[in-house]
Amino acid sequence: QAQLVESGGGSVQAGGSLRLSCAASEHTFSSYAMGWFRQAPGKEREFVATMSVVTWSGARPDYADSVKGRFTISRDNAKNTVYLQMNSLKPEDTAVYYCAAGSILGRSQHDYDYWGRGTQVTVSS
Repeated sequence: QAQLVESGGGSVQAGGSLRLSCAASEHTFSSYAMGWFRQAPGKEREFVATMSVVTWSGARPDYADSVKGRFTISRDNAKNTVYLQMNSLKPEDTAVYYCAAGSILGRSQHDYDYWGRGTQVTVSS
C-alpha cells in the first residue's frame, strides 16, 4: 500500500511561488497516475492537477482551469516524487493541498486509491 507524504506548504503573499512535493513509499510509484487536490475551509475538495504514468511519448498532465498557466505538475520516478510548482499565487489558492495516487488518470477523487495527509498553503493579499 502506497504511503504519500506532502511537504513544501507555507505562507506567501499574493504573486509569490511555492513548490509542493509528494514523496511516495511505494516502489511501484511509476505505475500510478499522480494527482493534486485541494480543500479550502468550508468547501469541498477539488481537483487541481494530475499527471499520467510515463510512457514512450512522455507523461500527460491535466489541470483545473483555475490553475492552468500558473501551476505545473511534474514527476521524478527515480525519486518516487511528484511536484506541484505554484506561481502567481492568489488568495483563493489558500487551501490544504493533498497528493493522491491511483491507477486511473482522472479529475475525480474516486479515481485515486491513496492519499497523503495534506499540506497547508496560505496566500495573503
